[in-house]
Amino acid sequence: MPDVIRLILDDHESFRARFAELEQLRDDPTAAAAVWAPLAADLEVHASAEEQFFYPQLLKRVEDIEDETEDAVSDHDEIRQGIRRAAGHEPGSDEWWAGIQEAREANDEHLAEEESDDLAPFLEKASLEVRQEVGEKFAAYKREHAHGAGLDYSDTGAEEYMAEHT
Repeated sequence: MPDVIRLILDDHESFRARFAELEQLRDDPTAAAAVWAPLAADLEVHASAEEQFFYPQLLKRVEDIEDETEDAVSDHDEIRQGIRRAAGHEPGSDEWWAGIQEAREANDEHLAEEESDDLAPFLEKASLEVRQEVGEKFAAYKREHAHGAGLDYSDTGAEEYMAEHT
């Protein structure tokens, strides 16, 4: 069974690579759009899977992690805002690129914080069995919602999320 930490880190690596690829395609809107569309969907699937399966377990197993979790959910909403901003504009336009940049900046910040503030303590506190159980649910969710199927890209709302999960 997959370890949720490995699944999350693999996604993070993929996101970094695809955002870097986008930067190389500024002069080719068609190619950039072909990279962006699946990346945007994968960002949403990943965020939703974390919110459904990883963060509840993080909150359950790691003491004093509420602020970091609330920040992570807030970061997800900032990424979603960038995705929606880009979606409202013609690929290759300045506004389209501005939405992508907004999503990228929020994502870059999120990945760095999550890797140090969330994944590291979870790895320390959660057994391999727990990480694999969460990983199985995470992977199944990603398969079920491949390409963003059934997801609406709406903000989760960090305060509401925390009220529900703490």
